[in-house]
Amino acid sequence: MLFKTKGVVLHTLNYSENSIIIKAYTENDGLQSFIVKTGRSKKSPIKSGLFQPLSVLCMESYQSKNQGLHHIKEVSVAVQRMNIYYDTRKSAIAFFIAELLHKSLKEDSPNKNLFDFILKTIEIIDKTEERIADFHLFFMIALSKHLGFFPRNNFDKQHPIFNMMEGCFQEHLPEHSYYTDKIISEHLHLLLNTSFDNFSCIHLKSDIKKELLNKIINYYCIHVNGFHSLNSHIVLEEVFN
Repeated sequence: MLFKTKGVVLHTLNYSENSIIIKAYTENDGLQSFIVKTGRSKKSPIKSGLFQPLSVLCMESYQSKNQGLHHIKEVSVAVQRMNIYYDTRKSAIAFFIAELLHKSLKEDSPNKNLFDFILKTIEIIDKTEERIADFHLFFMIALSKHLGFFPRNNFDKQHPIFNMMEGCFQEHLPEHSYYTDKIISEHLHLLLNTSFDNFSCIHLKSDIKKELLNKIINYYCIHVNGFHSLNSHIVLEEVFN
């Protein structure tokens, strides 16, 4: 049975000399896995270069009976995003966000709000000409809302410590080690108070940015089942520092 859907590429894996497995978040069916025969020659019907991180594609595939790997029959670019892959900064952020989504998303049912949020994210990365060095931090915070563990923004002088286990600010240090100190908590509060569209208004020092990233990754490890540390943040640090 053939079915068509729009999807965002999150992860690719070489399966054989001329086949790759793709993990994509689709508009109609949520998180799905596909296998496709590819090649680099002009005669190859499908080019492997189509499946870059955060590429938005229209895919026609044969639906698997056991809901496993779907075999792609035809694929085309749904949204042209030329700037991302020719800009080192944007490309690094795209790789990071794709890895984060790949390791965070579990559901195989459609979620239009989440899909539209991902498309909006890609559009912002592609079109913005302003400062983009801190965008990944804003994205992680915004994504946590869709995943159900958005921090409670109750920071004030009486509640200067962020408890990562509870997802809120509190007065005293918790008994465990999963918290942020006053300085990082204050900057986290700043992120929470800044709208997703106004991320470029915030300028973070490199040491603060690095510590915030590590803490937010830990926050994901606590609240996303099976989530482990990310690899692409190392590239981000090299590009933006």
